Amino acid sequence: MLTSTIKLRTHLSLKPNHILSHFTHKRSNHDTINQTATLIKHPNWDQNNHLKSLVSHMSPESACKVISLHSHNIQLCLRFFKWVCKHSTYCYNIDGRIHLLNLIMRSNLFGVLHKAIVVVLKDCSSTANEALRLIDVVDRMRDYGFGISYPCYSTLLMCLSKLQMGLSAFSVYKRMVKDGFVLGLIDYTRLVNALCKNGFVRGAETFVSRVVKLGYDIDVHIATSLVLGYCRIGDLKHAFQVFDVMSERDGCGVNEVTFTVLIHGLCETGRLTEAFQLKEQMVVNGCRPSTRTYTVLVKAVCEMGLTDKAMCLLDEMVKKGCEPNTHTFTILIDGLCREGKIEEANGMFRRMMKDGLTPNTVTFNALINGYCKQERVVSAFELLAMMEKRNSRPNIRTYNELIEGLCRIGKPYKAMMLLRKIVDNGLWPERLTYNILVDGFCRVGQLDMGFRLLKLVDSLNLVSDQFAYTTLIDRLSKEGKLDQANGLLGLMMKKGIHPDEVTLTALIDGYCKNGKIENAVMLLDTMVWSTNLTLTGPHIFNSLIDALSKDLKFGLANAMIGKMLKCCVTPSVVTYTILIDGFCQTGHIDRSLEVFELMKRCNCAPNVYTFTVLVNGFCQSGRFEDAVKLFKTMRDSGVSPNVITYTILIKAYVRSGNLEHAFEILNDMVKNKCQPNFETFSALLEGLILSKSVTEGSFTIFKEMGSTQVSEFLEKAKKHGVEVSGLYSFLIMGFYKVGRIMEGDELFQEMVKNGYFPDEFACSHIMEHLCKQGKYDDCVVWMKLMFDHELMPSFGSYCCVVHGFQKEGKIHELQDLMSDYLSKSGVEDRDGVSTYMDFLVNCDEDDECFELLKVVEKLGNQERPLI
Repeated sequence: MLTSTIKLRTHLSLKPNHILSHFTHKRSNHDTINQTATLIKHPNWDQNNHLKSLVSHMSPESACKVISLHSHNIQLCLRFFKWVCKHSTYCYNIDGRIHLLNLIMRSNLFGVLHKAIVVVLKDCSSTANEALRLIDVVDRMRDYGFGISYPCYSTLLMCLSKLQMGLSAFSVYKRMVKDGFVLGLIDYTRLVNALCKNGFVRGAETFVSRVVKLGYDIDVHIATSLVLGYCRIGDLKHAFQVFDVMSERDGCGVNEVTFTVLIHGLCETGRLTEAFQLKEQMVVNGCRPSTRTYTVLVKAVCEMGLTDKAMCLLDEMVKKGCEPNTHTFTILIDGLCREGKIEEANGMFRRMMKDGLTPNTVTFNALINGYCKQERVVSAFELLAMMEKRNSRPNIRTYNELIEGLCRIGKPYKAMMLLRKIVDNGLWPERLTYNILVDGFCRVGQLDMGFRLLKLVDSLNLVSDQFAYTTLIDRLSKEGKLDQANGLLGLMMKKGIHPDEVTLTALIDGYCKNGKIENAVMLLDTMVWSTNLTLTGPHIFNSLIDALSKDLKFGLANAMIGKMLKCCVTPSVVTYTILIDGFCQTGHIDRSLEVFELMKRCNCAPNVYTFTVLVNGFCQSGRFEDAVKLFKTMRDSGVSPNVITYTILIKAYVRSGNLEHAFEILNDMVKNKCQPNFETFSALLEGLILSKSVTEGSFTIFKEMGSTQVSEFLEKAKKHGVEVSGLYSFLIMGFYKVGRIMEGDELFQEMVKNGYFPDEFACSHIMEHLCKQGKYDDCVVWMKLMFDHELMPSFGSYCCVVHGFQKEGKIHELQDLMSDYLSKSGVEDRDGVSTYMDFLVNCDEDDECFELLKVVEKLGNQERPLI
């Protein structure tokens, strides 16, 4: 006893502050409960700021005790329950509310519990997962002995109907019957609706029959649900039959919802003309098209790429006094972004907010995706900042879009740093997130990071798929690391991930490109014949046929076509074109013509590449007349020559010393609205100056060219109708490339004097050349000139200038540059996006990325990692 007392005293003497704080906290919590219980007796207690402060961190246990103190006043308890769930950080989410319900049940406060369950069902069943959790809670309460009330069951049916959870609704119905409840018409209506939304129309009809037996009339709501059910299973014939019965004189009648359901059904099956006719029929029947009606049609036309028609629908609905909602605008924004009309999409977004509508996460994601696809990441991050400011919580798709956008502009390390942002926002990166990152690192040749990420996915117990493995196999194959690629294929199969056609194509193409055709054929035989891999396209065979043709093994190439047919794969226009090219490259032009005729007999129409390959074959063989004749045949057959076709002919004439004919081809090219490219101009310029062989892809000519020759080239090209801006841009880029900055500047001054200015592509390349030479001030001059002409430099060229100024310590110049860039990018919220700008333009922190990967890997087994 004495020993125990000494131990206790020693313990108390070692931790007096801990013991004191424990009792102080307990006392403080007791005071909070009593104060709260007293305050809620007063009138207008819910407006009391002191009370709001008291409950801001009130636990479910404390809230339950407050309710217990007023158990005799159920209405007051219910009011407090609703209020505390909105103001306490512990009771705000679904977990806190479920915990509070369980505490109320264990306290035997059943009068409050019946009503509180209904409140939670209405407030916390916005998703299927939430609804299933609440059903589980109700089931556990039944097991505990608590009798679920009719209002609770009825509310649950309503929630499940809204969430299109027909089977769950049917299960709730069976429990209601088992518990002895008699369903009312409203319950049967909700049950029928839930079943029909999932396409269980036969089951719904059974309940409709029961409704009739019980003496209820079939009203417009139940009948419309049946129309919906038939539309969901694509049975429009029966849907219209129900609609016709409803429309009869003694029928229940139809309303705008019935019409809208049918219109949606027609749109889903591609019958847009009938859908629009039905919209007009609505007016005849005295039904006014609703926002939902128009939104259904807007979505249908947007999915067909007809955004202009969608905009007309928007104007029509506004004129008729039907206000578009957030969903309508979101569909339009997404449709415009898909068509690359980002400015129109942004205008629609601004209009939406001006009309007082609040963009949701889906709206923001659609616009962010549009900006990222056009590599305008600054505007995308401005939207992220706007989301955060408006408390519109970004979801994992938001970050996936941003990660993909950064990978598009070659910044995968920046993209990976967003993992920190994802985790800090209570989210968890999904498999798609890592797939995007693996692809991003592979694009820039950072295979080590790709493998690290693949390893991380495995350690996090995320189920890997073919995408990440195929991406790495493809990159390894392209770099000639075929043993590693093959080993990765084996590892992939060992993990139970079956390679698909794309995986196999990547590896076989790698073998073919590296001259290991036997390995490629062996792999094909192993995978196709041994594993029964189904091939849907000719891509694998095309790679093999191409390699065999280039290796002059035409017999084996023909045998490969036999294998191809054995696999039930039809040779495509690419297959025939590869064979034609193979014969042309080896000088067997007549045999290539035989293949050309064969493909026409097989009803495989030659395309522009087929003709171009043959034209090139004739030119290589010195048969210019045949090349020109084929060129005319090509146009007569309705196939338009492309820039490659024209350039081949131009090069051929230049090589033969016939420069006039080369410029005549250029003239024809311009007349047919085919824009000459850098290679076209290079061939003509070298022909003009050297009158000898063309050095393909070389800038050597710009080192030797004089001002007289430049003037002569400009005059000749202008005479043949070439766009002057493109000519100047080509010449200026050439001079900058070889370091003749002064000549490039002089030519630029002449260009501006004549009323022209280079395009964004040329300007960005010029800036990058200047950056390589350390001429950052000159870059700023170019950038400001671009701004004056309403052009934007690429983000990559802008970052080059920023890094240059950072090296030189030019802070003020850097701030001015960023301000101008944000202004011209159309950024309105400068403060919101400024922190992201620092993140985007600063150099990559490789070490920080590695540390981040380690942290995520260590915390992989926790529910929610904190970084």
